[in-house]
Amino acid sequence: MLKLIRYLRGYERHCVLAPLFKCLEALFQILVPLVMASVVDEGIANRDTNHVLVCAAVLVGMGVVGWVCAVAAQYFSAQLGAGFGTALRDDLFAHVLGLSRADVDELGASTLITRLTNDTNQVQDGMNLFFRLVLRCPIAIFGSIGCAFVVDGLEGVLFCGISALVFIFVWLVMRVAVRGYRAVQQSLDAVTLSTTEQLEGVRVLRAFGRERAEVAEFGDKLQRLWRAQVRVGDVAGLMNPLTYAAVNLGLVVVLYAGGVNIDAGTLSQGALVALVNYMSQILVELLKLANLVNTLSKSEACARRLNEVFARRPSMADGALDASGLPGSVELRDVTFSYPGAAAPALSHVSLALEPGQVLGVIGGTGSGKSTLASLLMRFYDPDEGAVLVGGHDVRELTLTSLHHLVSLVDQQPRLFTGTIETNLRLANEQAGEKQLAGAIKAAQAADVVEAKGGTDGAVEQLGRNLSGGQRQRLSIARTLTRAPKVLVLDDASSALDLACDARLRHALASDFVGVTQVVISQRVSAIRHASLILVLDRGCPVGLGTHEELLRTCEVYQQICESQNAGEVAR
Repeated sequence: MLKLIRYLRGYERHCVLAPLFKCLEALFQILVPLVMASVVDEGIANRDTNHVLVCAAVLVGMGVVGWVCAVAAQYFSAQLGAGFGTALRDDLFAHVLGLSRADVDELGASTLITRLTNDTNQVQDGMNLFFRLVLRCPIAIFGSIGCAFVVDGLEGVLFCGISALVFIFVWLVMRVAVRGYRAVQQSLDAVTLSTTEQLEGVRVLRAFGRERAEVAEFGDKLQRLWRAQVRVGDVAGLMNPLTYAAVNLGLVVVLYAGGVNIDAGTLSQGALVALVNYMSQILVELLKLANLVNTLSKSEACARRLNEVFARRPSMADGALDASGLPGSVELRDVTFSYPGAAAPALSHVSLALEPGQVLGVIGGTGSGKSTLASLLMRFYDPDEGAVLVGGHDVRELTLTSLHHLVSLVDQQPRLFTGTIETNLRLANEQAGEKQLAGAIKAAQAADVVEAKGGTDGAVEQLGRNLSGGQRQRLSIARTLTRAPKVLVLDDASSALDLACDARLRHALASDFVGVTQVVISQRVSAIRHASLILVLDRGCPVGLGTHEELLRTCEVYQQICESQNAGEVAR
C-alpha cells in the first residue's frame, strides 16, 4: 500500500481533515461516560434536577457537534478515496497501454481486467476506510483506557490486558487473511478468463454443442473460487465473535471488580457506569478495528497485485526517431521470431525488400506466420534475430506513435466501437475532413453501408453488432484509410467480402492510393496474384518469393494452393 501513496498527491488537505474530524468525534465520545457519571453521582444521588438538565444539554450539544464532525470526516474521506481511485486507475490503465503485446500476453488479459476493476476498487475502499478509522479507533480505545485509569487504576489495568489480547488476535488473523485474499483474487482471475473466453466464443460453443461442458468447467472454477472465499471467510469471520466474547468477558470482570469496590466504598456507582460505558465503547471500536483490518487485508493483497503490474517494465523500449517524412519502403533482413514458450519459431529467416508503392502479397496455410509478419511490421513484437526496416530505419529506432502513423494495420478481426460511423472513422484521424472521409469510404467500398445507416451519423453498436462481417471489414478498412498511411497492411482484411467486392476494393486501392506500399495477407490467390512480390510461407519458413508467374513455375507449395482454389479464377 505504501507504494501507492503517491496517488494521494493533491489531497494533502483531505488527508489531514478527514482523520482530524474523526478524532474530534472520538474525543466527544470519550467525554460522554464522564458526563453520565456526573449525572449519576451528583444529579441523581443528590436529586439535583438542574444538574441533570445541564448535563443532558451538554450531552445533546456534544452529540450534535460529534455528528457534524462525523459528516465532515465522511465528506473529506469520500473525496479523498474517489480522487485516489481515479488517479490510480488512470495511471494503471496508461501503464498497461504502454506494455508491449508480449507483456500483455504473459500477464494475461483476464488478470489485467480484474486488477483494473476489482483490485482498484478494493484498494480505494481500503484507503477511504483507513483515513476514517485509522486514528479514530486507537484514540477511542486508548482514550477509553486512559479515562478508565483516571476513574480507577485497577480497572484501567484490566482494560489494558483485555485490549492487548484482542490486538494480538487481530494481528494473527490479519496475517492469515492476507494470504487467503491473494488466493481469492487468483481464483477470480481464472473465472474472469473463463467468462471472457466463453462470451467471445459463444457461437463456436453453440455450433459444436459444448454448452454443458463449458457450464461444467465454469462451475469447477466457481467452486474453487467459492472454496477460497469460504476459507478466508472462516478465518475473517472469527474476528467479530471472538472480539465480542473477549470484551464481554472483560465486562464481566469489570462489573465483578467494580461491585467489590463499591461494597468496599472505594468506587462510586457513577464511576462504575462510566467504566461499563468505556468497556462498551472499546467493544464497538474493536469491532470497527476488526472490520478495518479485514478491509485493509483485502486492500493489501490487491495492492500487491497492482504493484506487480506497475513493476512490469515494457519489454520494448520506444525509439527516439520521428518517422514523419520517411518513405514507405519495407525491408526484412533475415527475420526470425518465436512466441514465448513456443516449441518452434513462428517466422524463420525471412528476407525481402519493397520499394514505396509496391504491393507484397503474403500467402500460406493456417499457422504459417502470416499474421506474425504483420505484427512485426507494426512492432507489436520485436524479432529474435534480424531486423525489420521501414523507411530505411529499423523500427526499433522509431517512436511507436510515428511508426503507427507511417504503417497502419487492418486486422482480420475488425473492431468497431459504440458511437456513430463518423466517430469510428475519426479514431484513426480526428482532423480528417469530410472529403477525406468520403474518399476513404468510397475506396473501401463502404458507401452502401453508410447509405443504409442513414449517413455517417448512423449508429454503431458495441463491436459493430448491428453490422454484418463484411460491413464491419469495409468500415474498418475505411477507418484506416482516413489516416492516409504510407504503408498499408491488410491482414486477411477482406475475407468476408465476395470476390467481386474484393476485386473492386483492390482496384480502388491501386488507383486512389498510388504510392502507398501495401502488404496484403490473404488466403485467396485472387487477392494477391497481381502483387509486385508474393511471399509464400510454410510453417514459418519462406518457401517462395517472386511474382505470380514465377511462383507457378518454381514453388510447389504455391502450386498446390492455386490448384486447391478455383482453377478458372487462377487462370484469369
